[in-house]
Amino acid sequence: MTKENRMRLISNGTRKTLAMVLAGGKGERLSPLTLTRPKPGVSFGGKYKIIDFVLSNLFNSGIKQIYILTQYRAYSLMKHIRESWAKWTGLGEFIVAISPETRSESEEWFKGTADAIYQYLRFIENSDADYVAIFGGDHIYKMDVGQMIEYHCENEADITIAALEVPAEEARRFGVFSVDDRSRVTGFKEKPSVPVKIPGRETCFASMGNYIFSTKRLIEVLQEGKKRHADLDFGKHVIPMMLAHGDRVFAYNFNDNAVPDMKPEERGYWKDVGTIDSYFEANMDLIRVDPQLNLYNYKWPILTNQGNLPPAKTVFDSDGRRGQNLDSYVCAGCITSGGTVRRSIIGPRGKIHSYSLVEDSILFENVSVGRHARIRRAIIDKNISIPPHTVIGYDHAQDRRNGHTVTESGIVVVSKI
Repeated sequence: MTKENRMRLISNGTRKTLAMVLAGGKGERLSPLTLTRPKPGVSFGGKYKIIDFVLSNLFNSGIKQIYILTQYRAYSLMKHIRESWAKWTGLGEFIVAISPETRSESEEWFKGTADAIYQYLRFIENSDADYVAIFGGDHIYKMDVGQMIEYHCENEADITIAALEVPAEEARRFGVFSVDDRSRVTGFKEKPSVPVKIPGRETCFASMGNYIFSTKRLIEVLQEGKKRHADLDFGKHVIPMMLAHGDRVFAYNFNDNAVPDMKPEERGYWKDVGTIDSYFEANMDLIRVDPQLNLYNYKWPILTNQGNLPPAKTVFDSDGRRGQNLDSYVCAGCITSGGTVRRSIIGPRGKIHSYSLVEDSILFENVSVGRHARIRRAIIDKNISIPPHTVIGYDHAQDRRNGHTVTESGIVVVSKI
């Protein structure tokens, strides 16, 4: 196939691709940040939500027919989609969040990843899509989905699974593929004690939970699988079924994917941010001089609700009372008024009052830090006012007595609950 034909194929493919984003995760290991919101709705990098990354990848790839399947405490997430993403589409395009339907005979919601898609199978059946992209909504990464669709088409695959190439000791945490020398999948195991390596390499293919299906085959396998399994799941049921049927199942190496203006060191960046510690570390990486995740690549922007906020500003410049943001990531609407911010992320509309100090911390939207307060290695949830003279992150025993969550690594989480 010539390069010209491949580009024509992928151009047609993205236009005929329907995306379904699984965004119902409770994110229990991120508690208390997820007590009032689903994991995809948690803030990341100050101004974004976690779900903005997968939606930006799809949108930038030209895929603009997207259903977002919500479930757990979905109101804030659906509001975010409605106020930002839903208004960026046009004729024949849509980005819409939908909740599980409860019927009189059953009050149960999604029982598995594939069951979530099955419940909305009519949307797929009524579309003219040749391919269905099924992606998770709770990871941080950049990806040109069109390249994965092209790979799917070239292999005439029934399903293509995005795969991370990881060391064997790390692969035990994932679902792992065994593949032949053409990356056709020959087996799949969840969290194996002895992961199978890629032929000729010392690494393994771990599932990212992102799939490209040929539409007809997806409909067939979901209908068949639902007859056998009430809790129908892609990793547990669908992929093994397809392998048993002899379907064409391929692994797509995420390391081969590149977006415009991506630097070599950015390739393969993918974060689960499933725990408080991993979430904190991924955020803190953004304020490095050269972060692996570059949010300043304007050829592959991460999109979100920009709001109508004024620029951030600092106030006062006298000895002992100087508003300053150092090695930090400060969002619109923030005022650092005579306080100091170091190595921190300050969300929109933050207020740092005089003589206060914020270090190595993440403040969500509309957090106010009172005079003479000191905050270190903490995550402060949105709409919280820190009283004057408060000390957080210096005495963990006292932090716990104050009702805050403290991780083993010493991250203090301050929430309203």
